[in-house]
Amino acid sequence: MNPLISPPESIDVLLQRAEALAGLSLGQLAQSFGIQPPTNLRRDKGWPGQLLEIALGANAGSKPQQDFLHLGVELKSIPVDQNGMPMETTYVCVAPLMEITGLRWEQSLVYHKLQQVLWIPIQGERTLTPATRRIGMPILWRPDNEQLRQLQQDWEEIMELISLGKVSTITARHGEVLQLRPKAANSRALTASIAEDGSIQMTNPRGFYLKTSFTRQILRQYFG
Repeated sequence: MNPLISPPESIDVLLQRAEALAGLSLGQLAQSFGIQPPTNLRRDKGWPGQLLEIALGANAGSKPQQDFLHLGVELKSIPVDQNGMPMETTYVCVAPLMEITGLRWEQSLVYHKLQQVLWIPIQGERTLTPATRRIGMPILWRPDNEQLRQLQQDWEEIMELISLGKVSTITARHGEVLQLRPKAANSRALTASIAEDGSIQMTNPRGFYLKTSFTRQILRQYFG
């Protein structure tokens, strides 16, 4: 799926584009680009987000940077239930497991990605086919001081465990708002990480995720 729309020249234009999608089904949006929706999302979990990237003119692709780098905005679709509450955790970025000495919060990809996020809710009930799921009103969010404090605290605690070679002991329960989980197509995918004795060990790649309690707070902040 290649971008067909040029990147928005301002945040106002980006918001206008996102607001124009509200109420459309994913099938209607896909049809406008000549794209065939998948029958389910088991193998195409990222399809709704990719479709939104096309419709909004995002140009980052899979690069480790914000989706709209020139605007300083990250795009995140978020599946919600019939009450408008998030149904799953939100992937942020891959976690570094090597060469992390001296890495500070302000230099991290988590900090960079979450400076400003365009959230787009999408119906997520499993009974709905991807094509019939509707797009909600967008939210342009910047973390407040307390949210930044929570994110930084969790990131620093997780990164300390990684630096001590304890990556295998980190579970999804670690962290108040941010968690670390395996991030790979299957358990056979391996990457290098620090072992407890300082040597190099192989482990599954990890990713940072926002907990649903945190994204629920963001949605409530805007929608009540």
